[in-house]
Parts: sequence; structure tokens; C-alpha cells
Amino acid sequence: MRVLGIETSCDETGVAIYDTEQGLLAHRLFSQIKLHAEYGGVVPELASRDHIQRVLPLTYEVLAAAGLELSDLDGIAYTSGPGLIGALMVGASVARSLAWGLNIPAVGVHHMEGHLLAPMLEPEPPRLPFVALLVSGGHTMLVDVPQIGEYRILGESVDDAAGEAFDKTAKLLGLDYPGGPLLAKLAEQGRAGIYKFPRPMTDRPGCDFSFSGLKTFSLTTWQNSNQTEQDKADIAHAFEEAVVETLFIKCKRALEQTGRKTLVIAGGVGANQSLRQRLKDLKAQVYFPRLEFCTDNGAMIAYAGALRLQAGASEPPVIQPRPRWPLTELAALAS
Repeated sequence: MRVLGIETSCDETGVAIYDTEQGLLAHRLFSQIKLHAEYGGVVPELASRDHIQRVLPLTYEVLAAAGLELSDLDGIAYTSGPGLIGALMVGASVARSLAWGLNIPAVGVHHMEGHLLAPMLEPEPPRLPFVALLVSGGHTMLVDVPQIGEYRILGESVDDAAGEAFDKTAKLLGLDYPGGPLLAKLAEQGRAGIYKFPRPMTDRPGCDFSFSGLKTFSLTTWQNSNQTEQDKADIAHAFEEAVVETLFIKCKRALEQTGRKTLVIAGGVGANQSLRQRLKDLKAQVYFPRLEFCTDNGAMIAYAGALRLQAGASEPPVIQPRPRWPLTELAALAS
């Protein structure tokens, strides 16, 4: 089954084709970073308009790269939520229209399930069951995964997600947009041990997270420093170290709680090299997606959609994206 995947949940337009027999055939991604940089963050209306311009050209580009025509497709998958409603509407409208015109099925994919399954696209994918750490700009959660589609939330952020905390802290330190990657790069120049940041919610049981306080702690530390470039780098280092160590402690706790031996990392913060290095110290098999599949992309949507279509998923031809959509509402797929 050849499935076209369309991702338009926020500020990146991703399109890909996944073949259930041959694997990933082609994928393309367009990032709107330059478009939103002027405003210091994503402007929803601008994001939606840009998706409208990009989806179809990227679709034809991917088809050409795979050596296929529209008539060769067997199904279409698209991000139905969570995300920005206008951006989701673009992908859903294009996907549903193409599916109707081609008389093939279409299925809405949960954005976070796409991220969770991204490591499955690697040559040596993880085996079920496993614990997944979904860590991105909008979500931070630990999920027990007995089988695909069956997700048990072990813990999640009660305020800012880890990626959101990275971006907000970077902005407070005067870094450009998008701040998270710039903060991580600046942290490489920081000195260890100059500042000691708290590890929030690690002194209490459970797997929930809280990163909002680290943002405030960073600002106070910066205001009380000499505000030199070295001070800024040292604060970035201490902040990143605190986030990484907190994630490590919670992952270790989730693995012990479930008895799992495999941990899957997914989402944009999964590209952070300090986090990747620290999680290697866990007594478990740890799997990451390749760097290009950590951020939003069409490949993960095509793959997740292909699994559901292959399992017989069917939906009425209604354009009804869900900007808020609990992961636990998904139906489990047969093993």
C-alpha cells in the first residue's frame, strides 16, 4: 500500500510517500522559520497561508522523486490534530479532496502518534512494548506503549513543555527565533558548575514534569549576573543541564515503574545532543529517530497513516481537524 502523508500542524509543511512493502519512498519538508523570525514566534494566519502555497507543489515534488503518479496512490494520511486549527484545515482539506477525487481512503493521524512512531522508520526499529518520551515544543510526556495505538500516559508537563521552556528561556536571554537550538548551541560554550539550577519535581514520586520555573530561575540568574556573554553561556549550560537531568531521572523512573527495557525518544527536543548522550547511561535500549525526523515531517504521518489504513481504518469524508486531541483516545491496532 502506497500512502501519501501530509503534515501541516504548525510551521512546517511536510509531505512523504510510504510503501508498506518498500518503506519510505520519498519525503520533502519546507520550514517557515524565516517567515516567522521577524515576529519572534509562529503567527498562525501566516502559517496557514504558507501551507496553502506549499502543499501541492511539495506533493508533486515527492511523487516525482518516487517515480509515481497520483493514480498510483492507495491512500492518504494527514495530520488531523493536535495543532493550529488553520494550519490543520489546510492539510485536511487538501488530503480529503485528493482522496475524494482519486476514490481512495484517507485517514486523519494524531500528530503525537506520528512522532512516537518516527523511530520505526529507522533500519533497526524498536520492538514493542516500550516506554516513549515525547518531548517537543508543545508536548512533554512519558507514555507506556504495549502496542501501537494503545497509549498509557505515565506523566506529562503540568505547565511548559521542555521545548517551550527552551524557546522562552532563549528569548529571555535575547537570542533570536527559534531560540531552542540556539540556546543548546550557546550551552556548548558554557562552563559546568558555575550555576546550579533545580531539577523540578524530581523530589516527589511520579513522572510528571514542570519546566516553567526553570525559565524564571534563568531570568533571575541572568539579572543578578554581570550579564556578559560568558554569563549568558554559563546560564544556558546550567539550564540545559537541568532539563536534560530532569528528563533522565523521569525516564529512569518510568522504565522502573513499567518494567520495560526499551525507551523511545521522539519530538524536536530529541535532537538535543546533550539529551542523547545522557540517556545512553540508562540501563535500557534507547532509540531515537534520525535528526531530520525529530521535528515535524510528512514521513511520520505517512507511516502512521499507512499502519491504520492497512489495519482497515475508515473515516467518513468529513473535514474535521481536532486542535486538541488526547492521545489516549486513539484505537489500538491488532498486534
